Amino acid sequence: MWADEAALDAATRRLDGWEASFTDRAERAQRLAAQVHTLTGTARSPDRTIEVTVDPTGLLVDLRLDEQTRRHSAAHTARQIMATARAARTDLLRQLTEATTRVLGADDPTAQAIIAAHRQRLDPGQDTPDAHR
Repeated sequence: MWADEAALDAATRRLDGWEASFTDRAERAQRLAAQVHTLTGTARSPDRTIEVTVDPTGLLVDLRLDEQTRRHSAAHTARQIMATARAARTDLLRQLTEATTRVLGADDPTAQAIIAAHRQRLDPGQDTPDAHR
C-alpha cells in the first residue's frame, strides 16, 4: 500500500501530530470548563445598599439588601436590583473572557466563539426577549 517507508513515516508523524493536538485541545477545554464552573459575577449598587451575585450561567444566586433600602420605594429598589444584576452579569462576562483568553489564547477561533456565545447570553446591551418584560 505504501510506496516507501518515508511516506509511511510521514503519515505516522502527521497522525501523531493530530492526536497530540486533539489531546492538548481536550486538556485545555477541561481546564477552562473547571475554571468557568467556579466563577461568579458580583456587583453592588452605586449607593452600596444592594449586592447581587450570579452563577456561571448568569442566574442570580445571592441578593443582599442593606436596611437602607427601606427608605426607597419598592419600584426604586426593584430598578436598582435589576441594574445591579446586569452589572453582576457584566462582571461575570469579564471573568469568562479573561479565563477563556488565558486558557485558549485570544486568537484561537474556539476562544472567540466561546466569548461571543457568552457575550450574547450575558451582555446587558443585547436585545433579548426578556429585556422588555
